[in-house]
Amino acid sequence: MPTEALGETLDRPQAKSSIKIIDADTHLTEPHDMWIKRAPASIRDRVPQVKMLNGVRCWVIDGDKSIGTGAHPNSAVLKEGGKVRDLDQFLALQFEQVHAGSSNVKERLKVMDEAGIYAQIVYPNILGFGGQMAAKVDPALRLATVQIYNDAMAEIQEESGQRLFPMALLPWWDMKEAVKETERCIAMGMKGININSDPHTSRDENGDLIPDLGHEHWYPLWEVCNDKKLPINFHIGASETSIDWMGQQGWPSLPRDLRSGISGAMLFFNNGKTVANLIYSGVLDRYKDLKFVSVESGIGWVPFLMEALDYQLDEIAETKIFQKRPSEYFKSNFYACFWFEKKDVSDMLHKVGIDNCLFETDFPHPTSLYPIDNLEERLASLTQEDRAKVLSTNAARLYNIAI
Repeated sequence: MPTEALGETLDRPQAKSSIKIIDADTHLTEPHDMWIKRAPASIRDRVPQVKMLNGVRCWVIDGDKSIGTGAHPNSAVLKEGGKVRDLDQFLALQFEQVHAGSSNVKERLKVMDEAGIYAQIVYPNILGFGGQMAAKVDPALRLATVQIYNDAMAEIQEESGQRLFPMALLPWWDMKEAVKETERCIAMGMKGININSDPHTSRDENGDLIPDLGHEHWYPLWEVCNDKKLPINFHIGASETSIDWMGQQGWPSLPRDLRSGISGAMLFFNNGKTVANLIYSGVLDRYKDLKFVSVESGIGWVPFLMEALDYQLDEIAETKIFQKRPSEYFKSNFYACFWFEKKDVSDMLHKVGIDNCLFETDFPHPTSLYPIDNLEERLASLTQEDRAKVLSTNAARLYNIAI
């Protein structure tokens, strides 16, 4: 990025912040007609849509397979402002009750302008954070569902005037199609891909288990991303096995909302598993320029995990040789996103690495920062240059966003 662009980042005299803030994790409440209005007539009845199923309003795919019982909008921000902070009330919300900025581009831009946010990276809801819900149907419908989603996202990016940047979903169950779709999305101007973090727990169209992300099966995709400098994002809950809002982490004696709180917190640590496996896989010795983003996972766990990986390698796997120390791969190839962390956050940003941290809000999810304010005050002990990095220029470089 030219130095002039970085200078412009610090020059917004009429904005709430002097920095063109890039929010590295937000979500789209998918409009109910998003697939229907773009699908060819032959599959219009089968693509994701909202309809009554067994007397309940649901998101369905393939006519009768629920991928969202209750057709929940996945937004906690209310139509007239304010935010629901009670789990039962949140789960009862419908599309018509939540803020239009959850789904509408013009209204989203208004929310961003009010908060002083220049651009947002956008992730899905209905198909799963890693697109895992699309895998419930036959390969042809799976592929069409993902392609239509990406078409809609490219349109949103254009409509927003290059301020909203959705990450492309992939047909990760088919490597050839995944590479083709990645190249198609690059041609449409999209800035990154969104990957399933645990593909090895799913099967391909032949019924065979898909290899994990460290296997040579994935090399064709990594080659494209490495050559095109395309970031690879894995969001918390980006697989059938990693997502767990209610069940496995909290003890049965706890009420549902507290179990959900524990499960949500533990999801952050789950992303550490993906980071660790990618580092130990050795793939980064082969594709040195790959950039991975751990999305919506916080940053506080990173220094401990890196120290632990270094230690474990020395103590129980000293015969395994990599070109760098495990912790050095994080510095060269990984980013993590922070939002709610306030206590000593400036010190933690330095421990993780100023150049490896991105800021997010998670708008409009329940754990999102809303209202969004005092961003720079939270980072008051950082230099202006470092504040600009974590709030803007790191993301601008990574996603090739003009600022």
